[in-house]
Amino acid sequence: MDGHDADLKKELDATLHARRELGEEYESALVDSFLEKVDQRIDGAVDRRVRRQLAEHQMTKARDSRSPAPTDSWGERFGFGIVSLVLAIPLSAIGGGVADLAGLLVAWAGIVGVNVFQATRVNPDLFGARGRKRPKDEDRWED
Repeated sequence: MDGHDADLKKELDATLHARRELGEEYESALVDSFLEKVDQRIDGAVDRRVRRQLAEHQMTKARDSRSPAPTDSWGERFGFGIVSLVLAIPLSAIGGGVADLAGLLVAWAGIVGVNVFQATRVNPDLFGARGRKRPKDEDRWED
């Protein structure tokens, strides 16, 4: 028997003792008073459970919103493309001068690889590699 049940048992004992002392004419008032205390206890327990579930829901929502937002902006993509083209010129010259056609192909494979990596980083759906679909808020509620 936990503390809440012991308190309720004490209230019931006090109500029954008062009924014996006061007689049957006060029985209705004593029962109503006891039931009011039980209702308050139930309301308090329900309020605590609702507040706890609401807090858990808010914590889950806060954790989900902390995931990093994609930094995909037009300026970032444009700047990355310009830097790639500017660096492609000396890399092509070095690769072609050192290892002829093979060096040129390796240099351009690296340039293309870096650009593909950047494109998929800022836009995961670009090549059909869809990430895990997040459930809607209403789908996460459990009954």
